[in-house]
Amino acid sequence: MSDKSDDGFDPNLWKPRGLEETQALYDNWAKRYDDDVTGAGYQTPARVAQTLAATVPDKSARILDFGCGTGLSGAALVAVGFSEINGTDINKSMIAKAKAKGIYSKLWVSAPGDPDITPGDYAVITATGVVSLGAAPPEMLATLLNCLTPGGYLALSYNDATLADARYVDAMDAACAELAELVSKEYGPHLKAKGMGSDVYVLRRR
Repeated sequence: MSDKSDDGFDPNLWKPRGLEETQALYDNWAKRYDDDVTGAGYQTPARVAQTLAATVPDKSARILDFGCGTGLSGAALVAVGFSEINGTDINKSMIAKAKAKGIYSKLWVSAPGDPDITPGDYAVITATGVVSLGAAPPEMLATLLNCLTPGGYLALSYNDATLADARYVDAMDAACAELAELVSKEYGPHLKAKGMGSDVYVLRRR
């Protein structure tokens, strides 16, 4: 594992790596994660939440915050009026930080590649910065869409590093051709201090 830079970000954060290395990265980062990313101007959770709120008028809709991390994405959903949020992540240290925020109705640690839900349990799923280079593989996009009820919504983001990886772009194109309708797509700031952007998407399952 490489040493972190002065801003707390591991230089290998946006590179492919194995599961054990990913778990170690987030175990080591969990205590400082919120301070580091908010200090870098992390905009994507708010952008995902705001885009979803403009698409889903029912703020009582139950949401699965997949890859919830420390709960910054869930807090952004609460800030725009959503009230029933469940969260899951593969990292116990990040889940512990999310639990301390008191914003989730239910939290659990899931296995990589398996959100541990019954397909059709949710009409809304978010995956903020999760299906991305250095995190969940591109195949996770189809997995999440198949977990939704027909007509359900998936809100997610691809950062610049992910947008530069053809595997993720191809997965999005395939999902929009076979599984879902692209409701919205907007490029904007991701980590302002690093000059990084991200696409925020909302997909509606067919």
